[in-house]
Amino acid sequence: MTKHEQVLKLSRQYAEDTTADLARLVQTRSFGGEEGAVLAEIEKLCRGYGFDEVRYDGLGNLICRVGNGPRSIAIDAHVDTVLVGDESQWTRDPFSGVVEDGWLHGRGSSDQKGGAASMISAGRILKEMKYDGPYSVYFTFTVFEEDCDGMCWRYLIEEEKLVPDFAVSTEPTSCNLYRGQRGRMEMEVFFKGISCHGSAPERGVNASYKAARTILALEQLNEKLPPDEDGFLGKGTIVVSQVQANGPSQCAVPDQARLYIDRRLTWGETKELAVQQVMQAGGDEVDRVEIPQYSNTSWKGTTYGQELYFPTWKIDADHPLVQSGVAAYRGLFDRDPLVDKWTFSTNGVSICGMHKIPLIGFGPGDEDQAHAPNEKLRVADLPIAAAFYAALAYELPQ
Repeated sequence: MTKHEQVLKLSRQYAEDTTADLARLVQTRSFGGEEGAVLAEIEKLCRGYGFDEVRYDGLGNLICRVGNGPRSIAIDAHVDTVLVGDESQWTRDPFSGVVEDGWLHGRGSSDQKGGAASMISAGRILKEMKYDGPYSVYFTFTVFEEDCDGMCWRYLIEEEKLVPDFAVSTEPTSCNLYRGQRGRMEMEVFFKGISCHGSAPERGVNASYKAARTILALEQLNEKLPPDEDGFLGKGTIVVSQVQANGPSQCAVPDQARLYIDRRLTWGETKELAVQQVMQAGGDEVDRVEIPQYSNTSWKGTTYGQELYFPTWKIDADHPLVQSGVAAYRGLFDRDPLVDKWTFSTNGVSICGMHKIPLIGFGPGDEDQAHAPNEKLRVADLPIAAAFYAALAYELPQ
């Protein structure tokens, strides 16, 4: 029996356990900053399956390892989830973890505790097969991704000094192989006016009108943003997500206004370019543009933060890591995977975008389930993903 056949056999043998593990993770709430309980469940599972190392870093990320090779690969899942939202839109308890008709239901099932459950089983497979290859295989269960994608990995790389040779994100890809994503950034645009009594608006300068004219200019800018040269990631976008105006009273011309902007960045677009484009669109109407800072205190009590800029990243289709992923998939399933990219943002913005560590994506679940009411995950994806992560360890460049 080949290594791939052994991996596939074990992934199917452990499939029910993987589903049960995911149900337990979904049933354990883990909003940003409150991940300690779900990480304790994962820690217990990894210790029970005999992982070679299980520990926490200073921020509260859980780092588990199988193997002792001189090179390293990190397989990553964030374990925080977004909030439930309007619970009346859910047809089941958002934390039920119930399985019906081949789907496991609940908040975080696809985004992205399914990846975490498959990682746990992949480590179990490697331990069962007594993996002793040239790679230390790290399984990282990370925090705060939903609030500030990549910040957890900035901590791992810059503070913990965990710098793997390669990495895999297990965000949902419908079990396809991904090799890039657009970046993103957030911006605040400020406007100044001159207040006066609302009965005589001609005496003042209305900051909200300045903001309104800029909003229309930004709408036009969004239509004009060009795609990347090779058409892989697609065009960048700009969206005004919040509008605010303030003055001395409800009967006064507002002297302050603010726009909050979500900017998606394609290949070749930088934060400097994006800020310049907003300034040009608003012209003399704009007072200033700022990139906000994010800071929060983790479940472990550590405060950490960064600028809300998340670089675009991709690796070439012929990169050795992509080719290793194709080989692992082909060896398991006797066909080539679809190679594509994410629409949304992941921890890859730090791993590959900031720190240039080659990264691919492969995860159970569908991207359109992320942040949606009635979130669910196809149970059949779980053993596929577990097998892929384990098989990849045998296909990496020697």
